[in-house]
Order: sequence, then structure tokens, then C-alpha cells
Amino acid sequence: MLYRLIAFLVLIILSPVFLVVAFSIFMEDGSPIFFKQKRVGVDYTFFNIYKFRSMKKNTPNVATHLLINPEQYLLKIGGILRKLSLDELPNLINIIKGDMVFVGPRPALFNQDDLMALRVVTGVHKLKPGITGWAQINGRDDISIEKKVQLEQEYMYKRSTLFDIEIIIKTFINVLGSKGVSH
Repeated sequence: MLYRLIAFLVLIILSPVFLVVAFSIFMEDGSPIFFKQKRVGVDYTFFNIYKFRSMKKNTPNVATHLLINPEQYLLKIGGILRKLSLDELPNLINIIKGDMVFVGPRPALFNQDDLMALRVVTGVHKLKPGITGWAQINGRDDISIEKKVQLEQEYMYKRSTLFDIEIIIKTFINVLGSKGVSH
């Protein structure tokens, strides 16, 4: 419950950023401002994740790395949003709703069967997905699915408040340097 309250307070504090981003997206490509996508939650349940839309309206609903020439779909503001991970700010809504937490494995796409199969084998599927996680700060887009799940399993065994704080601090450092972002 505490993390929901913290997410709500962060949402209020960052509301000016939300407004600027929303206005920028609307001016470039109209509405909708938010992108909603089916993701895998705790225990292989499904929920809709909310993000700021960084891609044009006609973009196929697949992982960015599966698109041919993904840059053709990226909004001008979208590159900045992704580089600074501002597109993820609406994930705070998912925390308030109880779908996510601050630290945990990133929620898989509904069709990432290979990733989810490994998470089930290792027990990682029992963790609530997070905005950031141990795998995120140790490679993000630059590591294999196997390495990602190995890091998520390591997180599962080492979970603690101090470890979560360490991950959150390292996330901010990585975001400022755009470390591990390939698209």
C-alpha cells in the first residue's frame, strides 16, 4: 500500500512534466497521448500498461526491435521520451492501480512466450512487474533473454528495501547516461 501512496505523490510532483510531455505529443501527432498495451503481470496474469505514446498512430503493435526501420514510426518527441525514459512515467498509474511496483522485472509483452517460459521455470513470474529492475540496470536492451531472467532471479533472491533503493538510484544514473537503450 505504501508504494501506491508514494506513486501517487510522485505523480502529483511530476504533473508539470506530464503536462509538458502530453502537450508535446498532442501538438506533434494529436491524440491519444497515452499508449496502452497488454502486458504480463504477476503469476502470468494480464494487465494494460500505460506509457506516453512515442510512436506514430499507424505503428504496428509489436516490440520495437521487431519493426523494420523503427525510426520511421518514431515521433520527433518520441526519441527524447525514450532516451530519458519519460515514456515510462505513466507506469505510475499502473502502480497506483496495483498492477506494478517500483522495482521488479519489466512486464513482458503478451506475446513474449520465450521470456515468460524462462520466468515460469525460474519462478520469476511470481514477482510483480516493476518500472525498473536489476536486469534493467545491468543491460536493459543489450542483454539476452537468458541473462535478463538470470538477473531477475538473482533479484528475487536478494530482494530487500535497501536493494530496491540501490536499483532506483542506479536507474536514475543509467537514465541520465541513456545506458542500455537501443531503441
